[in-house]
Amino acid sequence: MKALILVADGFEDLTLFVPWYRLREEDVAVTLAAPLLHAVGGTHGYVVEPDAVIHEVNPSDFDVLLIPDGLAAERLRLREEAVDVARTFVEDGMKVAAIGHGLQVLISAGALDGRRVTCAPGIRDDVRAAGAIYSDEATVLDNTLLTGRGPDDLPAFAQALMAHLGTPRKARVKNGNAPRS
Repeated sequence: MKALILVADGFEDLTLFVPWYRLREEDVAVTLAAPLLHAVGGTHGYVVEPDAVIHEVNPSDFDVLLIPDGLAAERLRLREEAVDVARTFVEDGMKVAAIGHGLQVLISAGALDGRRVTCAPGIRDDVRAAGAIYSDEATVLDNTLLTGRGPDDLPAFAQALMAHLGTPRKARVKNGNAPRS
């Protein structure tokens, strides 16, 4: 399984790292794609090196698109190549997960009309204006679209993401001991 995560300067650190590491725990191959192939920084100072530039990404190579929270979403929605990738995932019926302000990319892609979603409270009116049905819940799954409210809801979002992908948490063996029943 392969996941694509869109990143840009100003990503909300937790909403990138928690899903990213959770995906890696389940042996999902994760590609970070940014507008340019240079390091991007999060709101709390963490820096990541992208694996690819967005305009070179082929959505059909991936099983899921993840769009984290933060100011990065505003920067990404201004990049037509990022909007095109998101639009392709949605139009092709592929799985998409967005949290907090990440839905701004989906708004610009025209992908929310008639969809039930949750998001950061600050863009609630924007998603409604885009034709979405807003629900104030930790996570909302509408067919192939999973949305999360924000960083405080990351445990629920990570669980919902794994269920959405059909990858329940693996049993782990620690220190040579089998998991207890």
